[in-house]
Amino acid sequence: MADRLSEDGWRELGYVYVNIDDCWSSKQRDEKGRLQADPKRFPGGIPKLSRYLHDRGLKLGIYGDMGTLTCGGYPGTPLDKIEIDAQTFADWEVDMFKFDGCYSNETVQEKGYPLMSKALNATGRPIGYSCSWPAYQGGLPPKVNYTQLGEICNLWRNYGDIQDSWGSVVSIVDWFFDNQEVLIPAAGPGRWNDPDMLIIGDFALSMDQSRSQMALWAIMAAPLFMSNDLRTISSGARSILQNKMVISINQDPLGIQGRRILKEKSNIQVFWRPLSDGASALVFFSRRSDMPYRYKTSLKKLNYTTGSYKVYDVFTDKTTTLKDSTDFVVSVNPSGVVMWHVSAPAKLNQRHFDRRGNAMESVFGGDENAIPRVFL
Repeated sequence: MADRLSEDGWRELGYVYVNIDDCWSSKQRDEKGRLQADPKRFPGGIPKLSRYLHDRGLKLGIYGDMGTLTCGGYPGTPLDKIEIDAQTFADWEVDMFKFDGCYSNETVQEKGYPLMSKALNATGRPIGYSCSWPAYQGGLPPKVNYTQLGEICNLWRNYGDIQDSWGSVVSIVDWFFDNQEVLIPAAGPGRWNDPDMLIIGDFALSMDQSRSQMALWAIMAAPLFMSNDLRTISSGARSILQNKMVISINQDPLGIQGRRILKEKSNIQVFWRPLSDGASALVFFSRRSDMPYRYKTSLKKLNYTTGSYKVYDVFTDKTTTLKDSTDFVVSVNPSGVVMWHVSAPAKLNQRHFDRRGNAMESVFGGDENAIPRVFL
């Protein structure tokens, strides 16, 4: 997978982490009490793999569990092993750590998740910290304290594991947007809600459903973890996962999670996310299963202020200009989406900034293709 990320154009788009999940370790710790890799699966150990990734401009993520065992029955990281395991991961030059919660309880989790945060920071190595804590506590206040989570974790799993099925994607989308008033304020740069992996390029989703998952994960400002085999991925799935505009919307530096703004009787739902430079993203999502639906509305009806907007269709690559008051029709395929990037009302020589804060000039108004883009 590292070879494919570095050779097939993924790395340049921001797909830089290769994350190993459960079952990587030996069933026993070493004589010094440290975790060790399964010698058959990783004959060179994790440090060799880590070097391999770093040599290719990639990063390594690894998995642990604060219970007596991991979910798959491998050695866990109970409270008394947190410091040694954090140091081991830093010694191995790991870049991200997912901490699961199988075979633990509420009391242990309350102590363990903050302790691991402290221990990772104490190593001096920057390690992205993914916490499964809220998923074990139902994902919602009062049991889940999102203010505390934002202080100790970089991302967290709020809900159950995704399966390779459309029904699973839909149930996750419904839970996240039904609870958006709680979840939106929790998210921001360095602290993200994680609705789980992208299953685009696996077996269950049609192309329309794949576009829907990609679009909705971008609206949610979700981490983009692919769960597929990049050696055999179809060109259709690849083009969705490598869509530069969807990625730039997902990675927008404001880091504001989007929301569902409409649920129509026609089973069309509309989602909106504010972006840098006064831009925004819109997604029209069909929950129908019969046929394409022609949905009629206007930007004004979607709460846009008076003005003329540049609209870029993310999946068809077409640009149009729309006044707020002009009615338009989008044709949305069953279980599919139409996704738009909407630029701020036209102004000449509007300044905007890349992710590093460098000013860039973009001339709006004269050029139909001048879309503000965020660079990874």
